[in-house]
Amino acid sequence: MPEARTELHYASPFQLLVAVILSAQCTDKRVNMVTPRLFADYPTAEAMALASEEVIFDYVRSVSYPNSKARHLVEMARMLMFDYQGVVPSTLEELIKLPGVGRKTANVVQSVVFQKSAMAVDTHVFRVSHRIGLVSKQHTTPYAVERELVRNIPAELIPLAHHWLILHGRYVCVARKPKCEQCGLLGICRRIGVSLVT
Repeated sequence: MPEARTELHYASPFQLLVAVILSAQCTDKRVNMVTPRLFADYPTAEAMALASEEVIFDYVRSVSYPNSKARHLVEMARMLMFDYQGVVPSTLEELIKLPGVGRKTANVVQSVVFQKSAMAVDTHVFRVSHRIGLVSKQHTTPYAVERELVRNIPAELIPLAHHWLILHGRYVCVARKPKCEQCGLLGICRRIGVSLVT
């Protein structure tokens, strides 16, 4: 997948940030069903900062944890306006100050928008990295996996590698029944090589 990229739909850094916040514990497919209407009415931080949590909730009610996500989106937009003149910051330190933004979300934004060597570790990346042997079993936290992957993947490939691992986990190396017969990594996969099921 030489052109691997996020499956979230967005038209600006702000919209990607919103979509990634909404994607926590939720599928990209569901988020993409919600965001067209949301972005049509609230396309910018300036517009969303003027909305109430109750109004935003109506747009995002079908995603997981809609109450907290609606609150985070409004607070995030207001902080962007107040502290960053409506511009999405590019550093991890600044991004994680925003409501609703943790390390994973910040790394997605850094990688996708700013092409930084930031590795977001979601459930797919965590599972696939262990299963095929990119990281050792002793790395039991997303941060430990992130550090190991960043240490061993060339910096210029990390923005792509993040999506390679996500898409591989989403469509081939699925959690319950991996499609090993379709996998192009059989020759190096630890799971196959030592008959591991992790």
